[in-house]
Amino acid sequence: MEVDSAEEAVSEGASVLPDSPEFFDAEVWRLLCSNTNKSAARHQERGRKYHWTDVTPDELKKFIGLLLYMGVMNLPKMTDFWRKQTIFEVPFPATVMTRDRFKSILSFFHISDPEEDGQNDLARGTEKYDVLHRVQPLLDMLRTRCMAVYHPRQHISVDERMVATKARLSFKQYMRDKPTKWGLKFFVLADKNGYTVDYQLYTGKKSQSSVNGLSFDVVSSLVNKDYLGSGYIVYCDNFYTSPLLFRHLGQQGFGACGTYRQGRIGVPTTTENALTKRSPRGSIRWSRDGDLLFVKWMDTREVSMCTNVHSVYAGETVLRWRKKADGTYERVPIPRPTAVGEYNRYMGGVDTSDQLLGTNTVHRKTRRWYITVFQHMLDIAVTHSFIIYKEMSTIRGERPPTRQDFQELLTSQLLGVPLKTKPKVPTSNHLPVPTSSGQSKRQKASMGRRQCVLCRRCTPWQCEECKVGLCLQVDRNCFRMYHTLPESEQ
Repeated sequence: MEVDSAEEAVSEGASVLPDSPEFFDAEVWRLLCSNTNKSAARHQERGRKYHWTDVTPDELKKFIGLLLYMGVMNLPKMTDFWRKQTIFEVPFPATVMTRDRFKSILSFFHISDPEEDGQNDLARGTEKYDVLHRVQPLLDMLRTRCMAVYHPRQHISVDERMVATKARLSFKQYMRDKPTKWGLKFFVLADKNGYTVDYQLYTGKKSQSSVNGLSFDVVSSLVNKDYLGSGYIVYCDNFYTSPLLFRHLGQQGFGACGTYRQGRIGVPTTTENALTKRSPRGSIRWSRDGDLLFVKWMDTREVSMCTNVHSVYAGETVLRWRKKADGTYERVPIPRPTAVGEYNRYMGGVDTSDQLLGTNTVHRKTRRWYITVFQHMLDIAVTHSFIIYKEMSTIRGERPPTRQDFQELLTSQLLGVPLKTKPKVPTSNHLPVPTSSGQSKRQKASMGRRQCVLCRRCTPWQCEECKVGLCLQVDRNCFRMYHTLPESEQ
């Protein structure tokens, strides 16, 4: 089944509003509120003394809205958004929620049921222990919504994604070739536009390893025929590519294309007519094994491709620099195999997804790894809403918003405030008021007066804010003079 139009890509009935409920719907809000309140109550039972009011879905939406707001503003620390009496003051967050309330919700924020957490912890070291128990409810709920709201186009890709964390975890991974080298590793199935169709959080080697290997299990589980149907072409790198996997995908009705490693089981090992280091640029060698085509192409270095859907060469060329006899360089066309061009065109879905997720991300350093997972899930929900909204805007002939514009609009809706407001003039209580307030008529002429802080004369006027006596006469306006002086001279 080939899906090439944006109208077909977005499932029927999917909401295109920025605050699309398909990802964080009422069920998700209830789950997060219930378990957060249970977590706070459990800490109170343990003797921690603090004031706590149960969080509601509406208040949690404002909490999430502030997280998105911080993703756009991006100050170094969360508490910086509540700083006062500084040129770096940001006045808006305090109008939504107090700093202490925000920190309380963040402190007790919980995804799973705390009581079930305790039971799971007792099983640590046994086969019944679930290392993902604290995040599994949200992982499952959001994964279901990702698959239900959007149906991908024909070309999809499988790759790894690293989510940075320095938490002490048994399943924290290191990947040398990734920009984020330490963190949580997700196996991701993505569309070309960056939509995360499906994902798996890798928890390390299992006690019972699969006969076919990790790479086979990952792709075969992500590329689900019951959900996708058939007719898709899956692209992957040399970690996943194997003749066994590609033949399995072919039997399921999927095409497959990817780079491969020479030592993999089932890969042809013949050296007859093979490429060498002296082979000219653009040289192509190929061999076929049943329904699989193995292609080698000489570019800057040797490129090895395996495919079950592409021909060897369809006339495509690319420009490369070549040195002429006189020492100058010229760009000349060289032939390129079909599989290489298609791989370059469609393999970058996960990289595109990572770029979108990293734009105005809510991710912040934390010692609690499950909060890192929640932040990543929130980024996925926002990014998916943006992708759908952008494509529907294109269908309607409207100019699509940028990623930042969309997040600002979504933030304003979650917080329940208009996005564009007129700047408010700062209010001031520096107003002249009588010093004789509350005095009897007999005392107003003498006892009600105060000494002016500038001219030292008696005055019946004072500043309501500063609480100091100041003259307010036709020929002597100490009130104005005082409030125009620098603070150091007042």
